[in-house]
Amino acid sequence: MEVKGQVTKICEAETGISKSEKVWKKQVIVVNTGADFNPEIAVQAFGDDKIKQLNKLSLGDSVLIKCNVSSREYNGRYFHNIDGYWFTKNTKNEGHDPNEVMPDEQQDDDLPF
Repeated sequence: MEVKGQVTKICEAETGISKSEKVWKKQVIVVNTGADFNPEIAVQAFGDDKIKQLNKLSLGDSVLIKCNVSSREYNGRYFHNIDGYWFTKNTKNEGHDPNEVMPDEQQDDDLPF
């Protein structure tokens, strides 16, 4: 799944120790997708490599994040995770309306009708 939007918040990194006594590290980023309903999505990055990618981003950046979405059940309730595995600035079509005619795309106005 891909999440595209603008970075609105970068949370502090969190660390802990798993049941198997391994140290883990995660960080969450919040992206505003511009959707009409529930536009903000929190995506988490686990591990140093993914956190390094995430930390190359800044507030206000237009981003593209590839992620896995998963759910698990606990005591009859479902909990969801959005785990980012690829974080980058989105430079494609930034600030360009796809319906706008660009100068090199303009057509002649001498149509016969």
